[in-house]
Amino acid sequence: MSVPPVFNPDIHKQLQPKQQRNIAYYIDGIKAGNRYILSESITLLESSVPDKRALGTEILNHFKNDNTSTIRVGITGTPGVGKSTFIEAFGCYCISQGHKVAVLAIDPSSQVNQGSVLGDKTRMPNLSTREEAFIRPTASGTMLGGTAIHTKETIEMCEAAGYDMVLIETVGVGQSEIEVGFMSDVNILLLQPGAGDEIQGIKRGIMENADIFVINKADGALHSLAKQSKITYRNAIQLFHHPLEGWKMPIILVSSTEERGLDDVFLAIAQFKEKMLYQHLFSDKRTQQNQRWFYTKSKELIEELVFNHPEFRSNFKTLSDAIQNKSISPSSALSRINDILHKIIGS
Repeated sequence: MSVPPVFNPDIHKQLQPKQQRNIAYYIDGIKAGNRYILSESITLLESSVPDKRALGTEILNHFKNDNTSTIRVGITGTPGVGKSTFIEAFGCYCISQGHKVAVLAIDPSSQVNQGSVLGDKTRMPNLSTREEAFIRPTASGTMLGGTAIHTKETIEMCEAAGYDMVLIETVGVGQSEIEVGFMSDVNILLLQPGAGDEIQGIKRGIMENADIFVINKADGALHSLAKQSKITYRNAIQLFHHPLEGWKMPIILVSSTEERGLDDVFLAIAQFKEKMLYQHLFSDKRTQQNQRWFYTKSKELIEELVFNHPEFRSNFKTLSDAIQNKSISPSSALSRINDILHKIIGS
């Protein structure tokens, strides 16, 4: 009797370096809505290898990014509010309404080694099996604001693949949890029943950044508490003036587990977009976001170029050590840095 081999006889083939495909492979795959090729393309965008990164950018540039038929929804909330449960239930509801849904789930990274659990697919078992859904977990890395470095480009890549509703789940409410507002068309802030302490814990900027408020877990014993919380939140947000003329920020009671209130959230998003389009602000907002992204990325490129310049790097380390040894003041060191930069730039 023959005994099957212990090891895969073709393992050496699988361990061979992967051949980089030509650009047509990625473009055709994205146009066909192939989720695996879409994932490969996003990985290229996120790569730290210049050639791979350049290919990812070339793929993205092939697709026009002026599509107003899509909607980008930012979703944030305090830890434990049930973001993943809500997104799964809401994503399935959107699919039932004929939409293709992409979920960009940003997981917090370790500040020590930048590692991340990336467990959102396991927290969305039903949505992750739907053909009309694409879930992309991404580590936040060093990016503040609850998003990841390449979130904006990933959004555009998903839209190119035909996903007309992109849900961006942020890390969780914190002091800088507003970056998603510069990538999305509409922002949802998830809240829990029992308002008092939570309102105190949420930064004013985050409250002001929200377009729709959702009180999640409004079921069972918490349903009556959720209704009371709605009144408290309504009194709180009356202090804020929404920049979209005529928009009264709705507060919606939702039970993700019982799938109640999801239709109201869907309707609120549609109404918000309709009002944006009517006031000719939808495309303008995206243009402003593109300009901000260009400015931010330009600063990052400049910083990278400067710190990689041998003369600057050498002097920076010397001055840094001098500050550590208290042989120079930070102000004097900055003055020296200013002189060095002008010398390098040539002005």
